[in-house]
Amino acid sequence: MAKIYASSNPGVSEREKRNMERSRRIAGQGMVLLKNEGILPLDGAVKSIALFGNGARRTIKGGTGSGDVNSRFVVNVEQGLSEAGYAVTTKEWLDRYDEKVETAREAYFQGLRAKMPEGGMAVFMELFNDPFQEPAVLPITDADIEASRADAAIYVISRNSGEGKDRRPVPGDYKLFPEEEAAIRKLTKAYSDVIVVLNTGGVMDTKVIRNMEHIGAILLMSQAGNIGGYALCDVLTGKADPCGHLTTTWAENYEDYPCADTFSHRNGDTDDEFYEEGIFVGYRYFDSFNITPAYPFGYGSSYADFEWKVTGARVEELWVKLAVEVKNISSQYAGRETIQVYYSAPQGELEKPYQELAAFAKTRLLAPGETQELILSYPVTQMASYSENEAAYVLEPGNYYIRVGVHSRKTVIAAAVEIAQKVWTKKLENKLTVDCDLPEMTAIDAEPYSYPTEQVEKDAAKVLSVPIEEIVCENVSYQKEQKLCMAPDTDHKITMDEVRNGSYTMEKLVGQLTVEELAVLCVGTSRGQYGSDSIIGSASTLCPGAAGDTTSLMIEDRNIQNVVLADGPAGLRLSATFLTDSQNNQIPGTGGIAIPGMEELLKDMPKPEIPEEARTYYQYCTAIPIATLLAQTWDMELIREAGDIVGEEMKEFGVTIWLAPGMNIHRNPLCGRNFEYYSEDPLLSGLCAAADTQGVQSHNGVGTCIKHFAFNNQEDNRMHVNSHVSERAAREIYLRGFEIAVKEAQPMSIMSSYNLVNGIHTANSYDLLTALARDEWGFEGIVMTDWGTTGGMEMEQGKTFKYGCSNAAGCIKAGNDLIMPGSQNDVDEIMKSVGAKEGEAEYPLTLSELQTCAGRILRMVASSFIYP
Repeated sequence: MAKIYASSNPGVSEREKRNMERSRRIAGQGMVLLKNEGILPLDGAVKSIALFGNGARRTIKGGTGSGDVNSRFVVNVEQGLSEAGYAVTTKEWLDRYDEKVETAREAYFQGLRAKMPEGGMAVFMELFNDPFQEPAVLPITDADIEASRADAAIYVISRNSGEGKDRRPVPGDYKLFPEEEAAIRKLTKAYSDVIVVLNTGGVMDTKVIRNMEHIGAILLMSQAGNIGGYALCDVLTGKADPCGHLTTTWAENYEDYPCADTFSHRNGDTDDEFYEEGIFVGYRYFDSFNITPAYPFGYGSSYADFEWKVTGARVEELWVKLAVEVKNISSQYAGRETIQVYYSAPQGELEKPYQELAAFAKTRLLAPGETQELILSYPVTQMASYSENEAAYVLEPGNYYIRVGVHSRKTVIAAAVEIAQKVWTKKLENKLTVDCDLPEMTAIDAEPYSYPTEQVEKDAAKVLSVPIEEIVCENVSYQKEQKLCMAPDTDHKITMDEVRNGSYTMEKLVGQLTVEELAVLCVGTSRGQYGSDSIIGSASTLCPGAAGDTTSLMIEDRNIQNVVLADGPAGLRLSATFLTDSQNNQIPGTGGIAIPGMEELLKDMPKPEIPEEARTYYQYCTAIPIATLLAQTWDMELIREAGDIVGEEMKEFGVTIWLAPGMNIHRNPLCGRNFEYYSEDPLLSGLCAAADTQGVQSHNGVGTCIKHFAFNNQEDNRMHVNSHVSERAAREIYLRGFEIAVKEAQPMSIMSSYNLVNGIHTANSYDLLTALARDEWGFEGIVMTDWGTTGGMEMEQGKTFKYGCSNAAGCIKAGNDLIMPGSQNDVDEIMKSVGAKEGEAEYPLTLSELQTCAGRILRMVASSFIYP
């Protein structure tokens, strides 16, 4: 009889209540106050609110695709305000907008259902890659204004995006709908201080709003999970301080971003993406080229006011250490402040950006008049740059100016760290040589950002000398070949229990397995064309709605259990409900579907007969705030707590690996999945992912899968795009966050991305998956593919592509241990490649290469909580 982890009790559990309250507390601290003319927090005299906008009632908890979560309910802004005691006076307007949206939604699904008989998988992919988008909002008329007179007016702007499709710099997406602009202008004529709330997971154009008169406040709510309406109300009322800071630069105009015209679909070519901006990503670009943003990286306000000063700066044991005293100088509000440290490296043989984030710290909640000293530190070697010519990280000679402040455009120079001569800090090999002529951007002739007192501060800066003779260069050695697993000296069939109790080694167990058994271990349990026997991203047979499982074919004879993998990164994406028969076997077609919109698409399909003895089970999970909001807290303890929420729910529902966190860089604001990722900065991204992982893995036997490794910075044609990027940009920007997460937290797994990098599929890249992740960084877990990377979907769609799919045997050769969700073709390709000679298979494999991958999977399985 199958083991069911889900609950048969339909009531709200104590775990749900507790974790939603934790999520609520976290969310408020990641909301960013972009503007406040004193209207917030709401005065006690405010009793009624005129609430408008597409996010007022249809508040978005998180983006679409695999990052969605099927929580029990979503608290919208209207509900949050109403339950806080405010009279919402615009229910008639909100009802009218609901009718408009539902009419458009039904038309969308009718169109998809009409395509089902002939479209097949392509229709599912259309739902996934091009989900329903709500129409433009209704206008606000004079009659609406008069009928809804209130003490305050709030307009909530929502934007949604997700997996499979990039955003567009057009009205209704990156820009305001004309109807939104007109509606807000109407409100500003009726109210002296309109509050605008941004319920968006990514950047949008704010200049129209910022330039309007009578906008009293702009608050970035972001997408705060299923309890977001309550969290927003906490902030609006002052119950919580909006102490978040931006983790991405918000430009004045979309065209200000360095790859604005060439990103993804923008130049009509989604086959090849040229990372010509090199290391100049985000604030590194804006500062180096002196482009003024709407809101700089690290920006955020508060209800409280703070003053701060640097009280100490020194180099100790090759670490830069700074002491900063922060005081809450407001008379009324408690609050938290975030102190950020940047360094400006000297220009030398290697070009450097104006400044780079080095460290940060956040105060506790400070009462009015209260002071706290923060100690911020980072290793001197962190300031090294990668030299492709020398295949090494180097500290070039000169002064490294240390800047301290509260965002990237508000700092002071606290010291200058002096490097007397060139020093190698790490000697490597170039592993990601660019495959084409790639002319990279240069700032040599550009005039960088500056401020009036900068040179004076440089001249007065305390010089901190570094004893460079104490810097030891790390030399990395790369493994040359896999060692063959030893065959056991017994005919006894070794079980996992005997390995776990020490009777036999894992190597001896692996040595007993046949090539077929090894191949089956390295391939997920789905055995049809991807999507033909399971809904995309929902291929688990053990945990309904989970993304997939490892094999169960060796449970009976060896007790090698199968483990469940579930999507994220804003919580667990599982089916909310499902039915089983009396033997605990899931009844197909009876449970809730994990993919939003799928039930609407399939509502006309025949329903299975439900036996009388059927049992209903429930898997309601907490939708935590999106990754960008978590990062905006700049509080690693809060992010660990978010991970702790997920880890607890993983064990409750029988999930071993959470396919999260996502940690690709915010290279361009149009990436459809930026909401799943933390930041444009690799240090911040890496530390957030490490904290998230530590929170999850504080629960023994479960783990994270950091993704998408690597260069998954666009969604259009994500499975077949070739990312052309220099080795330096790759290492300093796009891979560094992954490196930090591995070294700080040792996640259980890494997921390779769909795309190619410099002509090689990441799933088939030995240099990326083994040389860098394992040899250079010391990664100890398993690597798995993204779902369907070896093929299936493109054939179903009837499309051809410039670059094809990765190869299953190529995955094994690269050290990509687990191919998901799996197919018989994957198993067959691996088996025929073992022992093949050159020309007999695309990727000839040795037995030891296959055994090595299988051994890593078995070690992961052995560490799972599923074993008592």
